[in-house]
Amino acid sequence: MPTNLLDFDLPQLTAFFAEIGEKPFRAKQVLRWIHHFGESDFARMSDLAKSLREKLSVVAVVEPPRLIKEQLSDDGTRKWLLDVGANNGIETVFIPEDERGTLCISSQVGCALECSFCSTGKQGFNRNLTVAEIIGQLWWANKALGRDPKGERIISNVVMMGMGEPLANFDNVVTALNLMLDDHAYGLSRRRVTVSTSGLVPAMDRLRDTCPVALAVSLHAPNDALRDVLVPINQKYPLAELMAACRRYIEKAPRDFITFEYVMLDGVNDSVAHARELIALVKDVPCKFNLIPFNPFPMSGYNRSRPETVRRFRDELMQAGLIATTRKTRGDDIDAACGQLAGQVQDKTKRTQFNIVESAV
Repeated sequence: MPTNLLDFDLPQLTAFFAEIGEKPFRAKQVLRWIHHFGESDFARMSDLAKSLREKLSVVAVVEPPRLIKEQLSDDGTRKWLLDVGANNGIETVFIPEDERGTLCISSQVGCALECSFCSTGKQGFNRNLTVAEIIGQLWWANKALGRDPKGERIISNVVMMGMGEPLANFDNVVTALNLMLDDHAYGLSRRRVTVSTSGLVPAMDRLRDTCPVALAVSLHAPNDALRDVLVPINQKYPLAELMAACRRYIEKAPRDFITFEYVMLDGVNDSVAHARELIALVKDVPCKFNLIPFNPFPMSGYNRSRPETVRRFRDELMQAGLIATTRKTRGDDIDAACGQLAGQVQDKTKRTQFNIVESAV
């Protein structure tokens, strides 16, 4: 089978070219054609020797996931459902804003972490995405969106906040991150690439040492008892360990900070008392809070906190000197908002079947 070159960062592509008897500098040329120019046809890579183009057409391909469906929200948010084989689909979301364009990328087909307020978690888990399937979302979205009138890419920021837990697919995610940061590929600043994790502590340490991009932590609760329910991975890596990992993460870059994501659930985690617990929890962690109004989905069992409750919670954090913003809900009319992504998941864990039986009892 031809090798999909979307699976390779620069060192891996250089090794591939050595294997087929080509010089290392060819890897940079081809990487730039694939990612900077979005080219998938070797015949159009005009500065390559004809013999190399012909060789590549036999031994390699540039094959991103195939589009199944596109949806456009009233607010300009766009969601793509992409085919990753075996009746599985992943969702990728583009969020346009005045000063930036953000692409939300998936890392797994489904998710195994079972956060109780997340639609993706309710779908079960099938498998990790390959590098080509991860970076292929950015490749595909850049092709679909084109460039602005100045010739600049419309996507300026990438967040690994789509379907799945990125740090549970560590090696493939890091290879994709390397491509996002590589000047021969997408050339993004590490502060414009964010990995969101539910708190896989050992993998957080590995990411710090390997590819220290911006880090967001799905916190959602100020104490272990509540977080054990909302984010079950907390039972393995409780808050004391998580906060220590956050402090370690920013040791190498003291100017950085951790973004704590906190979904606001009516009557569950949104009281002033909860806010005060949070203040004590993060007192020695440079951070900011992103408060997320809950985005409902069928049989979630939760309701969105009232706006005045969110305001009181935010004000309590800010009065303690913390930066706290309330995320503007985008794309909820096409189920593209935070926590709503589901895609098409052939659940190997059979969790979907279990949930249906459980709800019927």
